[in-house]
Amino acid sequence: MQLRKNMQLIDANVILRFILNDNEEMASRAVEVILSGAYTKPEVIAEVVYILKSVYSTPKDKIKSIIHGLSDIIQIENAKCVIYAIDLFSGASLDFVDCLPIAYHAVNGEAVFTFDKKLNKHLRRTSL
Repeated sequence: MQLRKNMQLIDANVILRFILNDNEEMASRAVEVILSGAYTKPEVIAEVVYILKSVYSTPKDKIKSIIHGLSDIIQIENAKCVIYAIDLFSGASLDFVDCLPIAYHAVNGEAVFTFDKKLNKHLRRTSL
């Protein structure tokens, strides 16, 4: 991911204000910052997914749609892995944070070691 000097790293709060538009002043500022060039990291997306699911009871397919839309306007570090993980999350009984190592394995070829049986099962399915 090539970052321009004027791009700003944004956190989950900025992304949530942008998505939810629940505070007019903050949402307006979030739009301004995002449209001027913003980037974020997978751990920030994980927090957004967690909050949308646990606090706002957003359905998984809606969260998937939101993250796909965000990836069109915000540069996300390891975007291919994040998109793979959100696609997996939307159809699996895994938390998004558990989908990320599977994505790193499937997309980047990273070896993953875990004691989590459910995670290991998914990792075997995505063997390279």
